[in-house]
Amino acid sequence: MIRFDNVSKQNGHRILFLEASAALNRGEKIGLVGPNGAGKTTLFRMITGEEQPDGGQVAIEKQVSIGYFNQDVGEMSGRSAVAEVMDGAGPVSVVAAELAELEAAMADPDRADEMDAIIERYGEVQARFDELGGYELEGKAREVLAGLSFSQEMMDGDVGGLSGGWKMRVALARILLMRPDAMLLDEPSNHLDIESLIWLEGFLKGYEGALLMTSHDREFMNRIVTKIIEIDGGTLTSYSGDYTFYEKQRALKEKQQEAQFERQQAMLAKELKFIERFKARASHASQVQSRVKKLDKIERFEPPKRRQVVTFDFPPAPRSGDDVAVLKNVHKGYGSRAIYQGFDLTIRRKERWCVMGVNGAGKSTLLKLIAGATEPDAGTVTVGGSVRMGYFSQHAMELLDGDQTIFESLEAHFPQASQGSLRALAGCFGFSGDDVEKKCRVLSGGEKARLVMAIMLFNPPNFLVLDEPTNHLDLDTKQMLIAALGAYEGTMLFVSHDRHFLAALSNRVLELTPDGIHQYGGGYTEYVASTGQEAPGLHS
Repeated sequence: MIRFDNVSKQNGHRILFLEASAALNRGEKIGLVGPNGAGKTTLFRMITGEEQPDGGQVAIEKQVSIGYFNQDVGEMSGRSAVAEVMDGAGPVSVVAAELAELEAAMADPDRADEMDAIIERYGEVQARFDELGGYELEGKAREVLAGLSFSQEMMDGDVGGLSGGWKMRVALARILLMRPDAMLLDEPSNHLDIESLIWLEGFLKGYEGALLMTSHDREFMNRIVTKIIEIDGGTLTSYSGDYTFYEKQRALKEKQQEAQFERQQAMLAKELKFIERFKARASHASQVQSRVKKLDKIERFEPPKRRQVVTFDFPPAPRSGDDVAVLKNVHKGYGSRAIYQGFDLTIRRKERWCVMGVNGAGKSTLLKLIAGATEPDAGTVTVGGSVRMGYFSQHAMELLDGDQTIFESLEAHFPQASQGSLRALAGCFGFSGDDVEKKCRVLSGGEKARLVMAIMLFNPPNFLVLDEPTNHLDLDTKQMLIAALGAYEGTMLFVSHDRHFLAALSNRVLELTPDGIHQYGGGYTEYVASTGQEAPGLHS
């Protein structure tokens, strides 16, 4: 259906693809993986024709419709979210637009003399709209938007009033409603809450076209894809199976490569030793010559490429008292909407609470109350005297000074620290060498998240309050964060839509639902087993 034949592509001095080949066949669901900057987005853009390969070709079967979702959604305003989604549905959206114009014309008194022609045209367009399934289309558009957690009010309101994250969901809904022959989804799991993620999982499982997607959510990828294409070092390598299978296969392949390389190195050393020892002896001249020729012909094995992976190094935090945070009879609302009414919660040392709840249930509000970023309307929030808190919020990323470099930002926060310790801190969070001279304004979401974490963890807190800490992190960085937090000795309270993160780190669950607040003694895995749902109101 879509084929890459010996594709080469260079970006400036950087070689992204070197005679790389791969294929996306009908009905296949493929996960595209590779380190940041390896060329995943470039590959999508070559399929859509936005970029051309320097060599080789990207072959696409005739009449294949392609839907491409990426993080750059462009401008949206002046229409409702439903209209915006329906606009992406191919020919029917053009007919729908004409129908809306004709309806407006029929209501316009200035065009009364044209009314017969308008009504006649309206009849023709209406019949065509019906024939294309237009009347079911609005229902389907609303169904997709509801799956992505839109309320009726948001569906009918001006799309221009939505935040960037919600506009992204509108752009995603357009592609899903279109149901093209091939869907290219670049990070569709970004900006989605856990309920929308689970809905999208079900939708994509039932989608019969070909799917090629990237995602930083391993659980989401594992449940959908049956094949992985890896971009690394200019080549495309295919693995049959899900992401977990790919990880195991890649580790095995690396091990075999390492053993092969070491065996060859030992053999070469032995041969060179023989040549060195006997090259001056006439009696061994022919043997030396034949060995030299043999060595010249040997195809040398390369050592396996080691990926640069960030390692988070948490210095041990000072011990806190047993009661880390206590909420008593807390009331909190916004306008006429009550979020908490008489809420009690005690967080004790070494507990790791994950907070579950649908959008608007009050997850971030709870974290803000405990972090002191907002006050309760009534009741008390008490944080233990020996508690040193580290609070990670999405808002903290917006507070970085765009004109400062990474290093200047660290210096501003820790004026007493030595240059060496700040460089070491930057290195732990993946900023090595000249990276520390990058201005904060040019950083990607993932880089900003890492910088905020570095600042938060320099003087280690014993209580971490984390609001969606993995939102912008790639798979490798996320895995390192999980490993580091797994070894962390302190207390945690966090919100996350990443089920791998939830399962690996929680030992308590706080569930916020319309019919009350529930506390569970085990972690997320036990919560799923005991409730039969992966998120409030959703059955697994």
